[in-house]
Amino acid sequence: MKIDWPFKISKRFIRVWQRDLMVYKKTWAINFVPPLLEPLLYILAFGLGLGAIVGKIDYHAAEISYAAFIAPALISITIMYNAFFENTYVSFVRMYYQKTFDSMMATPLSIEDIITGEIIWGATKSVIAASIMMFILSLFGLIQYPAGIFIIPVAFLGGFAFGSVGMFFTSIIPNIETFNLPVFLFITPMFLFSETFFPLTHLPVWAKKLSLAFPLTHLVQSCRAFSLGIFDLSLLLNFIYLVFFSIVFFPLALFLMRRRLIK
Repeated sequence: MKIDWPFKISKRFIRVWQRDLMVYKKTWAINFVPPLLEPLLYILAFGLGLGAIVGKIDYHAAEISYAAFIAPALISITIMYNAFFENTYVSFVRMYYQKTFDSMMATPLSIEDIITGEIIWGATKSVIAASIMMFILSLFGLIQYPAGIFIIPVAFLGGFAFGSVGMFFTSIIPNIETFNLPVFLFITPMFLFSETFFPLTHLPVWAKKLSLAFPLTHLVQSCRAFSLGIFDLSLLLNFIYLVFFSIVFFPLALFLMRRRLIK
């Protein structure tokens, strides 16, 4: 029995992506500043300041500097923030205040084209921001190449995953102020407990298991593996998790956004 894909996604979603890119180009200078300055501030504060107190970190049977430990985490956090906030606050403004989605729906674009284009754009912003941060961190010798190049496709996958879950929240929140809840209950715990600033081995067993349920944990571990040139089975498991997370939330976001936009 043939099962048809319930969503009408065509190659026209690229037009939505192009539209967002045109808007981005008008404010590119502002968008470039955070990924340029953030790694410098974090490395100075945590890598050089706190790192002098912490010393070396035991990671995968090797000793690395604290700066080398947090550098890929900074990239992962940037990937998460860019995609999530693009597909929550920014997408909500386009949908609710600017009525951009209504204008698009008056064209041959399907709702699925619009939402897919938005999520793909969120992933693209993550790649751009991650690339800028990689350049800055590379100047400090904190990313090993050629393995570090693989952080770029990981940035897109992570951006797509967080863009999908961001659009999911956009589909269910009643007003823009309510975004404070997923930020506080979803983003903030991941920021703190996803092996960003300390290894999971320092957490109790229950907290470690909870951290492994966070998508950011798997994104951090993937970026750190490529940053340090570590290849093992856990890297494949991280990839599978991020793909599975995307498979769950991408169609869910499409379904709920269709229900919200067609009343």
